[in-house]
Amino acid sequence: MRSFFTFVFLLLLTFSAMGQQRQVADQIVAVVNDHIILQSDVDQRVFEFMQQMDGNRFDERMWFYVLESMIDNYVMIEKAKIDSVIVSDSEVDRILSQRIDELVRQLGSERELERAFGQTIVEIKAEYGEQFRQDLLVNRVRQKKISRINITRPEVIDFFNSIPQDSLPIIPESVSLSQITVIPPPKAQARENARNLAVQLRDSILHHDVPLEDLAQRHSDGPTASQGGGLPMVNATDLLPEYAAAAAALDPGEISEIVSTQQGFHIIRLNERQGQRISTHHILISVPEDELDEDYATEKLTAIRDSIVHQGKSFADMARRHSEDRNTGPAGGRLVDPQTGQRFIPVSDLDPALYRTVLLLEEPGDISPPRSYQYGEDNKRAFRIVKLNDRVEEHRANLEQDYQLIRNFALQQKSQRILSEWIMDLRDEMFVEYRIPVPDYDPMDMPDPLAPEIPVDADMPGDQEVPPGTN
Repeated sequence: MRSFFTFVFLLLLTFSAMGQQRQVADQIVAVVNDHIILQSDVDQRVFEFMQQMDGNRFDERMWFYVLESMIDNYVMIEKAKIDSVIVSDSEVDRILSQRIDELVRQLGSERELERAFGQTIVEIKAEYGEQFRQDLLVNRVRQKKISRINITRPEVIDFFNSIPQDSLPIIPESVSLSQITVIPPPKAQARENARNLAVQLRDSILHHDVPLEDLAQRHSDGPTASQGGGLPMVNATDLLPEYAAAAAALDPGEISEIVSTQQGFHIIRLNERQGQRISTHHILISVPEDELDEDYATEKLTAIRDSIVHQGKSFADMARRHSEDRNTGPAGGRLVDPQTGQRFIPVSDLDPALYRTVLLLEEPGDISPPRSYQYGEDNKRAFRIVKLNDRVEEHRANLEQDYQLIRNFALQQKSQRILSEWIMDLRDEMFVEYRIPVPDYDPMDMPDPLAPEIPVDADMPGDQEVPPGTN
């Protein structure tokens, strides 16, 4: 899908001279059934790609490649009509709202986003809704076709054998890891002090008419305190369960009771509700990090480790039962590479704390003692034990160790070839007309200037601002 963030970045840039030139020189460059493609549309998309490529020098092939891609998109939109593939209004609104929420978080408030666009949120949705609908349709048609494509083991072997030996990538040393995390609770007196402060602030709001925003700016420990503690419209499922449940039970304008989460104590005001999405303001009173009961965390993890090492308990089962990491706990503690989603993570990509822990693990099955680390987007202090599931030494890619990875590359290449052939067949069934001279080439044979060839020089691994109150 076209990058919404890139699109926003382009909108925020000022290219008045370019815009004036386009108004004079704009023309229709291609037609697909009832869809027209303007030169300015292609120019803008090329500019987006160049921004993604850090301003890489313009190549004429890139312009025509983008034109062909836009023609392909309209061909697939027409195919979606034929096959009755639809995208509902609610789906478009949900995804567009998610993108807008992410931008609001980055810019700090809805007002800042509206100022950047020069439009209200409603106007932004109205303007870009159709583009999102088309992108979703194209993706749905592509995935429907790709999902039917498979690859056999002989095809994977042939693909691998077609790669020159000296072009096979080096797979870096990688490890498969699992962890169990415990977040140290506040010490009893510190927790009581924090809760008492929250009670006093809530009393000031309810009985002395002090604006919640003013108290948030002075007392809240949340990252949006300087903006009065405001959170944009988000899905309730994106919030911590306790926070979401308390906010959802309120009427707009109502103030919650004191809500306890792992972040501390919240005072919440519901501003607006739209289905499952809510907008809130809140005050967060957290317990100082030096007032956390670290002994509790290390003792609990030590007991869990002893149960695994000496009593034969399953690490994965204990992670599901005891880990407080919402991302890894339900998966049995399994860590994945955040960049690739693969279970093997290059050692060089581990964060310093995890790297130091892994250095102490020599054999698969080894489990570290409890060690502290920074957990979550707000970098809270937490403790964990880490298990080394497996280790793969640095090596040149081969079928024995890297079959699944090589299969993924081979399937990707096959899928792209079949998809391209299919789209060319669709073109023959529709009215496609160029209104400008085009180079004499077969679009299928034109190299993609935006992506490296696969797998030569590919980075092949060994295997396959969040607001307060959010996961």
